Amino acid sequence: MATTLKIALVGNPNTGKSTLFNLLTGLNQKIGNFPGITVDKKTGFCKLSATQQAEIVDLPGTYSLYPKSRDESIVFQVLADKKNSSHPDLIVLVADATNLRRNLLLYSQVADLRIPVVLALNMTDMATKEGININIDELSKRLGIQVVAISARSKTGLEALKQAIANTTTIPTQVDGTDVNVLAAAAIDETKAILATDNDYFALQILHQHEHLEIYTAQQHANFEQIKKSHQFESSKLQAAETIARYRYLSTVLSGVIEDTGASKKFAFSDKIDSILTNRFWGFFIFLFILFFIFNAIFSWSAYPMSLIEGAFGWIAKTGHEYLPDGILTNLLLDGVVAGLGGIIVFIPQIAILFALISILEDTGYMARVTFMMDKIMRKFGMSGKSVVPMIGSFACAVPSIMSARNIENWKDRIITIMVSPLVSCSARLPVYTLLISLIIPDTKLFGFVSMQALALMGMYLISIIAAVTVAFVMKFMIKATEKSYFIMELPVYRMPRWSNVLFTMYEKSKTFVFEAGKVIIAISIVLWVMATYGPSEKFQQIETKYAKIEMQKDSVQISTLERDKSAEKLENSYAGILGRSIEPVIKPLGFDWKIGIALITSFAAREAFVGTMATIYSVDNGEENPGTIRDKMREARNPETGLPVFTFATGFSLMLFYAFAMQCMSTVAVVYRETKSWKWPLIQTVYMTAMAYVASLIAYQFLK
Repeated sequence: MATTLKIALVGNPNTGKSTLFNLLTGLNQKIGNFPGITVDKKTGFCKLSATQQAEIVDLPGTYSLYPKSRDESIVFQVLADKKNSSHPDLIVLVADATNLRRNLLLYSQVADLRIPVVLALNMTDMATKEGININIDELSKRLGIQVVAISARSKTGLEALKQAIANTTTIPTQVDGTDVNVLAAAAIDETKAILATDNDYFALQILHQHEHLEIYTAQQHANFEQIKKSHQFESSKLQAAETIARYRYLSTVLSGVIEDTGASKKFAFSDKIDSILTNRFWGFFIFLFILFFIFNAIFSWSAYPMSLIEGAFGWIAKTGHEYLPDGILTNLLLDGVVAGLGGIIVFIPQIAILFALISILEDTGYMARVTFMMDKIMRKFGMSGKSVVPMIGSFACAVPSIMSARNIENWKDRIITIMVSPLVSCSARLPVYTLLISLIIPDTKLFGFVSMQALALMGMYLISIIAAVTVAFVMKFMIKATEKSYFIMELPVYRMPRWSNVLFTMYEKSKTFVFEAGKVIIAISIVLWVMATYGPSEKFQQIETKYAKIEMQKDSVQISTLERDKSAEKLENSYAGILGRSIEPVIKPLGFDWKIGIALITSFAAREAFVGTMATIYSVDNGEENPGTIRDKMREARNPETGLPVFTFATGFSLMLFYAFAMQCMSTVAVVYRETKSWKWPLIQTVYMTAMAYVASLIAYQFLK
């Protein structure tokens, strides 16, 4: 029977821990050339030999065991608490071989906890290219542990690492490093007595941060505080003294172990690129140009595959109505399920292109530069550069982005970031925008290559960013806090994107869109089809009688539009029509009719449902007469009162603004509650975003109509 070893991956941010985790476990944890990717622990399994397997726990990256944010505090909680379900038998400390001295600071702290350690020197291929040669055997001898050279990116050294893990004993072998007892001898001895341990460093860590650990009783916490008070234990001064002592020790360890022959030109390439990409003036223009390139690609590159998908679903609906027997089941299948499904799948090319390009920017290290450039601007609006990480992540989805705000140390910065991140246009809004833009913006090009539709899409994303920073600016004065914030970030070196990672991201995000959003949309489409097909029997009987009389009169003009007019009148008097009519007085000032009202209601839980709802409504409305695309049907829709198109520029822009600002995502509400542990913040967020959406749409429609 195979034995299971529990292993924790520990390391500085952006050292390739998650990449190594994926290689060892075969899972697909998100990775990127970007600090702060892992904000919670992740678990997977790895087979070491025929008789031994390992449970691998990927912990958030941290520069030190002294946490500066919520995600970093997880590391010490797991390592300090032997009853924690993730407490490891062995630590694999992942270090960046191109910056070993700084990475070994964390190693020296972890080693002093006296848990067995294997040191994995990652990126050794890059270190060699930069002229850094590390004497692995000598380093192993001086530290007293196994040291393995690997490159997770090029998948080398993994078997040696597995062998080293399998060979490790349960007894820690690391050489004693810094003597921390001299820092606060009496306080450490008294704490050791309470904890019944002989580990000086563990006792010192408990004095520093026992308040983050729930394993101790109130009396024990009081005892720790009393020890600190009686021995004038000044945490910040002692941490500084410990860090200096550790760097002295590491200088001795690394003396003669590292030979750096390329130090003078190591950063030359990155520095040259950075002088342009992070330039105070040109940097922002380049960022805007890259954004425009992304939005232009979303429209231009997706046109042909979207046309093919639309054509395929149109053909399925038309052929289905020709060959399948008339009846409720056929109508439900073709006008409910197929129409709703087509409304989702047609947007896969645009979703895939958006995430491929974002993945490339993350993998190359450019996103980290954007964070750096935005820091000064963000501070003026009540946030820090670290807020840019979740805000940029919100282009994909607000849910993981709000979770990533855990690495923001300052409480006020973190709350403001959580409150405004859902305003940044996420991928769920993309189908809404692209559908409406294709209806109200002509497909023309400025100067022969600048797409007007791409400019409009970029404009919607910029509006969302401006709205987010403006709300953050207001909250800066409303939320009171005395805590000061700072921003420290190590810029990663530029690297070629991992194309396998880019392709996987495209696949994974498209699959998530189809299966996660798709399940909701299909369910809504079926319910909606039933509500749009049936209504009060008396009303439907009156409509049948009315059109039977018209048919008998044989008026050629009325006969030509009889089926279409009957479908429209039935839809208007259906249960869905009654629902839409009930909210029409409230939304009419925004330029929305009752059909749009139905879409607003169904997309309350998930805004992607807008497209599926419109596809179903217009399929039921047009019956079998017009099996064209959803865009064609919406483009041809007319206001029965004015005879003008329903989707004018004023209505379309008003509707896009509503979707830009409204909180229509139950998952986001749930994660804000989870992260803030209070209903106060998600309620405030929902109210202010809905109010913003209504007012912005009202102003836009009234000015533009």
